[in-house]
Amino acid sequence: MAEREPETDDGVQLDLISAERMEGKTSMEKIRLILDSVHDGDIVVLEQGLTPDEESRLIEVTMTEINPDGFTGIEIESFPRSETKESGFLGRLMGKEEDPAKLTVIGPANQIQSLHKDETLISALLKRK
Repeated sequence: MAEREPETDDGVQLDLISAERMEGKTSMEKIRLILDSVHDGDIVVLEQGLTPDEESRLIEVTMTEINPDGFTGIEIESFPRSETKESGFLGRLMGKEEDPAKLTVIGPANQIQSLHKDETLISALLKRK
């Protein structure tokens, strides 16, 4: 595994995580990988994104770890799944697997001033440390 650069107070660490790195991990392993980086103050960008169930679980775990004197939570934004694929209750009933979002940005709530998404762009405005 590659070594991380030493942290500096004048920059923001951006972790771009490939789909290959997440492949084969359990949902909790993915959540731990994400939250460990966000706890360190890093912004995480997932190439593949998470399934809706994984996103829900990430939010649940985050809520249990919030500490007023430390970790303040996360901000998360994802590009939606393809609209052409069958989804929702009927899709699950028919055995169709839910595709993860195409791209997801996750960061510490106390460092992200705003997170905006339109059809083709996710834009994050970060606070200076």
